[in-house]
Parts: sequence; structure tokens; C-alpha cells
Amino acid sequence: MKLEHRFTVPAPVPEVWAALLDPEKVAPCMPGATLTGVEGRKFTGTVKVRLGPVSLLYQGTGEFTSVAEDVHAAVLKASGKDTRGNGTASATVSVALSGVDGGTAVSVVTDLTVTGRPAQLGRGLISEVGGKVVDEFAVCLATSLGTGEAEEVTSPEPSARPRLRAVPDEPIDLVETAGVPVLKRVLPFAIALAALVFLIRRRRHR
Repeated sequence: MKLEHRFTVPAPVPEVWAALLDPEKVAPCMPGATLTGVEGRKFTGTVKVRLGPVSLLYQGTGEFTSVAEDVHAAVLKASGKDTRGNGTASATVSVALSGVDGGTAVSVVTDLTVTGRPAQLGRGLISEVGGKVVDEFAVCLATSLGTGEAEEVTSPEPSARPRLRAVPDEPIDLVETAGVPVLKRVLPFAIALAALVFLIRRRRHR
């Protein structure tokens, strides 16, 4: 699936560009992400995800496959696999920066492929959660650059998105992040997962 987002950071283009190419600066701003290694343009890390009662831990790698310094554009490819075999995720992320009054406009286009349990939530929910994650990332990035808050993310299907608190290393809860309107749509699925986990645990204790 293709996701498109755009946000503005109140900082000069060169400063934002340098930050986006620095995994050690970017990773703490990604909910649930932990950086485990950096070697040139390649890096490794983990992402913790919670889907109601189910916790997932993705281990993966990423690499900047294209970096165009002259136009401030880059392409990042990343992939990961849940350690318990509950699914995979891969993405090609294209980022482009441009100067605007008061800062830098950041355009992010993501080609995302998700398998396993998170994929069952459907494109609509994943798109909505993705927008909120990018929103939080933008706010965290602006704060780390010492410039205050970024302007709200825009997408092809804009919606009201509450500000989220960036908590490095803590799992990102897809259901909680989605908010109450989306929660109503996935509540039956969450209840079914909870019941399944309960039954499995009960059988193990017999």
C-alpha cells in the first residue's frame, strides 16, 4: 500500500536534512523503535508493536539506497520480521525536503507491505495509524532540533489527530494510537484475539 504524508519543521533545510540522515537522531523519534547498530548508510534495529493483548517485536535492517544531496532527497529501504513468526513488514520510503517560509517542508511517500496479524486490520486503519506515527515523529524531530512543534501532518485523507507522546523503546499500541472511532471498528477483532490468548494460556496450565 502507498502512504503519503507531508509536514513542516520550523528549521532550515540543511539542519533537517542532516537530522533525517542520522539514524541515531531519527530512531528516538520513532515510536517503539530501538537502534541496535549503524554501519555507513546501513543500520539495524527493532520495533515493538502491541495489538491489543498481542505483542510483536520486529527485528530488521534498513539502508539509504539513494541520497541526493543537491536536491535534498533520499530513498530508504527497510524490512523486518516478528521474532515469533507473526508477520513481516517492509517499506520503501522516499523523502524530499524543500524550503518554505519559516522552515522546511518534508514530503514522505511510503510503499508499505505488511503480512501477519497487523495486516488483518486493513488498509484504512494502517493508513490512519501511519499518519499519527508520522505526526508524532514530526513533533519529536522539531523538538530535538530545538525549534518547538512541527506543523500537523497532512495526507490524502486528513483527519483529526491528537498529539502523541514520544516514548522511546516503548511498544506502539496500534489500537490505542488509532483512537476511539477506529477502535469501534476493530473492537470485535481485539476481543477475539484476547479470547484466543486466554484459551491458549488456560490450556497450557492444565
